[in-house]
Parts: sequence; C-alpha cells; structure tokens
Amino acid sequence: MTREARQLVNGHWLLARSEEQSRSLVGSSSCRWSVASRQFAGRERGFSLVAAIFLIVVIAALGAFAVRIGASQQQTVSLELLSARALSAAQSGIEFGAYQALDASSCANTTLNLAEAGLNGFTVDVTCAATAHAESGGTVNVYRIDATAYAGTYGMPDYVSRHVFATFTDAP
Repeated sequence: MTREARQLVNGHWLLARSEEQSRSLVGSSSCRWSVASRQFAGRERGFSLVAAIFLIVVIAALGAFAVRIGASQQQTVSLELLSARALSAAQSGIEFGAYQALDASSCANTTLNLAEAGLNGFTVDVTCAATAHAESGGTVNVYRIDATAYAGTYGMPDYVSRHVFATFTDAP
C-alpha cells in the first residue's frame, strides 16, 4: 500500500509515502522526509521571471543613460572647439583690420572668407571706425576695429559666432 500522508511540521508540509512513514510522522520533525511545497508552488511560480525582467529594465536604463551622457559630452566638446576656432577667426580679423588701418592707411569695412586649416568655413566681418584727434605735435588717429566671426547657419545646433574689438592709434 502506498498511501501518501501529509502533516504540517515547522511550517512545512511533510510528505510520507507509506503507512509506516505516516505513523512515524506524528511528533517527528526529521529532515528525512521530503518537503511538499504544493501549496506554495503556485505563488512562487514566475518570481524569477519578474526579477529577470526588472534586472533587464534597470540595465537597459543605465545603458541608455550612459549613451545619452556620452552624446551630450561629445556635443559639448565639439561646440567648445568651434567656439575656440571662432575666437581665433575673430582675432585674425582684428589683426587684418589693424594692418589695414596702421600700415595701409585704409580704414574700410571688409568681409573675410577664411579657407585655411582650422579656420576653414568661417566668415569674418571686420568694421573700422577712425577718429582724428588734434595733439600738440599734430593729428593722431584712433581706430576702433570690430570683428565678428561666424560659421554655420543661425538657429542650427552647429552655429557659432564670436565678436571682439580692439582700439589702435598711430601716435608715436
């Protein structure tokens, strides 16, 4: 005769497969009996699946965050580089305007389209304003030179511009 007997011992259902085992179950808390978890099996089924899905979602969110931060940092570095190049282009415009005003005696507004090396693609608008001042020894000219360098299309993410100015004089 193989009859199964169940008894709750220490919160676990113990399963005995014979009459002899079922008689010895009473008052016994021995570990030699198999634990019958049929009552709790339905509740625990799928728990590993929930944990695995949670873990996958968390790892995917961390991966997406890392990619977004990396792209943001790359764009920041790119814009900083463009900004430094625009400043160099504007300073080149100041040097060109100073040369024109002091050496060539020409204070004219000019647009420069730069095409060399790191400043390729930049446009520099140079304006010059001259004022003459009477001094005891003669006339002294003072030049204010403004340079605005820009690249890209206004309103687009890669647009950059810088404006600098300088004042020069031809006083001895």
